[in-house]
Amino acid sequence: MSVERVVLLSEAGEPIGTAPKAEVHHANTPLHLAFSCYLFDPQGRLLITQRAWSKRTWPGVWTNSCCGHPAPEEPAAEAVSRRVSQELGAEITDLRVVLPDFRYRAVMDDGVVENEICPVYAATCPQPDVLSPDPSEVVEHAWVDWEEFCADVLAGRREVSPWCRLQLPELARAL
Repeated sequence: MSVERVVLLSEAGEPIGTAPKAEVHHANTPLHLAFSCYLFDPQGRLLITQRAWSKRTWPGVWTNSCCGHPAPEEPAAEAVSRRVSQELGAEITDLRVVLPDFRYRAVMDDGVVENEICPVYAATCPQPDVLSPDPSEVVEHAWVDWEEFCADVLAGRREVSPWCRLQLPELARAL
């Protein structure tokens, strides 16, 4: 099995190298490339997922549908489709970038840092009842009303990952 690598970035967002994914998330996490994806069913409901308890960052936390890191030289849209298939067992249509320049830095209680340039995508999951989440990635999942989800997160009534919380104000305007 090959080692999953992430793309390291300069402050200007230019690729400057790669590193094993298992070695980049710590107290001094280098800036690297990632993505977030929000999946909607044909009725407009959002898929939210609870991260597996074994995840290095934010284990057990509810978040958007899927997150990941493009492999070196892999187009981001291909990485999104690959990870959605691997993590959720889902096929997607209408994949589009919604927030191309999203960037964030967040620190966990134990000092582990996320430091990512993280374009945000939205897509349609035409068969929402055919999901088969990988338990090493996703503990639980739920289809929720998009507007209610946004309102609850923005009002502090629903806890989610820091990137999801930071993305939602912009997404609520863009979608």
